[in-house]
This record gives sequence, C-alpha cells and structure tokens, in this order.
Amino acid sequence: MKPSESSARVASSEGTRTQAARARSRREFLTDLIYIAPQYVIYIGLQLLPFAIALPIIFTDQVDFLDQDVNWVGFDNIASLFQAPLDDRLYQALRRTVIFSVVNYLMVFLFGFLLALAMFELVSKLKGIFFTIIYMPWMLSGIGVGLIMVMLFSTDTGSFNLIVSELGADGNAFDAKSETTALFVLPFMYGWKAAGFNMALFLGGLLAIPTETIESARMDGAGYWKRVWYIYLPQIVPSIIIATIFSIINSFGIFDELVGLGALAGNQNAEFMSIFIYQLGFGSATMGGAKIGTLAQGITASLVIFLPLVFLAFWLNRLQKKMSYH
Repeated sequence: MKPSESSARVASSEGTRTQAARARSRREFLTDLIYIAPQYVIYIGLQLLPFAIALPIIFTDQVDFLDQDVNWVGFDNIASLFQAPLDDRLYQALRRTVIFSVVNYLMVFLFGFLLALAMFELVSKLKGIFFTIIYMPWMLSGIGVGLIMVMLFSTDTGSFNLIVSELGADGNAFDAKSETTALFVLPFMYGWKAAGFNMALFLGGLLAIPTETIESARMDGAGYWKRVWYIYLPQIVPSIIIATIFSIINSFGIFDELVGLGALAGNQNAEFMSIFIYQLGFGSATMGGAKIGTLAQGITASLVIFLPLVFLAFWLNRLQKKMSYH
C-alpha cells in the first residue's frame, strides 16, 4: 500500500470519528434542551414576561388592571413612596421586615445547622425516618403556621397563655397580634417550619467534606466543637451562602404566615413589605379610613425594594460558585 493511500485512510477515519463525535454532541445538546426547556418556559412566562409588562406601568398613574384612563407621570410614583402619607407606612414595613430577616437568619442556624450536625453524626437505621419527620413541617401552608400562632398566643384562648396563667404568671404574656410576636416569635415558628429544608442544605455540604480530613483532625486531638469551627464551617461556606440567599428571599417574600396573623384584616403590626406592597397595589391600603395607593405605586414599591435584593442574590450566587472551586 502506498503511503499516500495509507494517509488518506487515516484522514478519512479521523474525519468519520470527528463527525460521529459532533453528531453525538448535537444529540446530547438536544436531549439536554428538551429537559431544561420547560424550566425556561416557566421562568420566562412567570418571571421575565410579567416583569417586562410591569416595568412601563411604574411611570404611569394606572389605578388597577381595568383602568383605561392611564397617564404618564414619570418618576412621581417613586417620589410618592418617600412622601406623606406613604413614607411612614413604607418605613415601618421595611423596619419590621429587616428585623424579621435578621432573627429569621439566626433561626436558619439554630434549627437547620444544628439539626444538620446531629444528622451528620447520627449513626442509626432510623436516620431516614428522623429526616422525614424533621422535613414534614416544610409542607405546611403558611396560613396554617399563622393560625397555629393565633391558637398558641391569643390573649384570651391561646394555649401558651393559658399554661402560663395556670403556672401563676401573667396570662397575657403574649399577644398573637402584637409587633413583638410578629418580629420575634414568628421567626421561631418559621425556623421550625423550614428546619428540614435548611438542614438538607447544610447536610449536603457536610457530607461533601472528605472523611480523611475529619479523621486527621480527630487524630490531632481536635475536640468536637473545634472540628465544627475549623473543619466543618470553612468547608460548607457554599452551603451557608445558599442558605443565606434562601433566607433573604423567604424573609422579604413572607406573606401567607402574615395573613394568618390578620395582616389583611387590620393588624398593622403584621404589615411587612410583602403585605404593604400587596395592599398598596390592589387598593386595600387605607389611611384615616380613606383608600390610598394604586397598582402603579404597588409595582413601583416592589421594584424599589426587591431589585437591590436581586442584585444581592446574584452577587451571593457568584460568591458561592467561586467558593465552590476553592
């Protein structure tokens, strides 16, 4: 066989393999596209498209979705949020939401992280059952959690207050509709509800730690809490960042639990940003008995408050990816 013929056959064989690899790559791409296409359709249809539709509304005086007499007002809606009568309502709602967010973030670690440590160290055939029991409250509706709080902390018939009264203390120690309950008891209840979800986030990070690293620390004489501080926590930073993102989103987006506490029935102590925006946008916000707020103002408030949170979430997401590679 001539060298030229041999070279031609080798080149032909390499070309065939290259074409086969390209065809296989195209098939894999199409398969992946089929799987992720529904996610993109949902995301575009329920997130990006409504955002694109709502964006022009903030520059108008549109009262509701049926309003036909719509006028261009420029940045007046943004300015109105920081002027009477909305400025004080906005400040109070934002203050409550921020305080709730901080306390709720502490609950992420009090429930989620500590339970993840317990599950990580637990050696038992019942581990799966324990995980299921801890995760079950996450399936409860938010309104249900709010109603549970009313049943526990109602001033007259609340179970907790009745028990306290039987013990000889003040029977009205807690009021389900007070601001203190909304800011400090509600995060505890929400932390209990989300304990399984947060535990799963932290447990995923703990299970990714090489066993050799943990055994080496034990052989060097590191106690349990030293291992937690110097081994576990540094290596689950990506999981902590993910838990932080979810905590921020859930704290500012909490709604159903507040409805259970009567936020839409006149309990202004439970008026967080989500409730304020809803009432403002759908015309149920009142001041001195008169209705205030328009659809355009509600959308404006949501963008003014939540756009910075979106950028914060993107930054944390990038930080999480960066930390995952170190």
